[in-house]
Amino acid sequence: MIYQIILVAPAALLFSAGALADTSPPASAHLIQEVYAGGVQVYSCEAREQGPAWIFKSPEASLANAQGQVVGTHFAGPTWKNIDGSQVVGEVIAKENAPKAEDIPWLLLKAKSHEGSGAWSQVAFVRRTATSGGVASKDGCDAEHIGQQLRAPYKATYQFFAE
Repeated sequence: MIYQIILVAPAALLFSAGALADTSPPASAHLIQEVYAGGVQVYSCEAREQGPAWIFKSPEASLANAQGQVVGTHFAGPTWKNIDGSQVVGEVIAKENAPKAEDIPWLLLKAKSHEGSGAWSQVAFVRRTATSGGVASKDGCDAEHIGQQLRAPYKATYQFFAE
């Protein structure tokens, strides 16, 4: 008789080990809005023990709905602010590589704080997918360029989920 053993790792171990994880929100979450970002990922050239490197600092993007109307902005925190004044700040709980190496990773973030009482005041999760660009160049950061910034253009889809 042949027995098959299947080992299942808890999701927390996958996240803590830095392994690629599914960026889907929990099954209990429901989509409340999908927006399209266009902007830049800001990097700073910094001295590191292993040599100068581009270090991610913040996003700067406009967020538009399917009709192309600007509905908000995305900036450091990471924070998403709706034009109605509501905003959500998230923290990454899952990350997976984008299909192309030159595109920033796909993410699942859990809301850690809110402001306002508008559309995004009840957001529990934010998902970033369909990324294009945004990765720092491998060149241009050396000892002579410490402190300089790089602004890498990117596009992405952000989905906001409530529970």
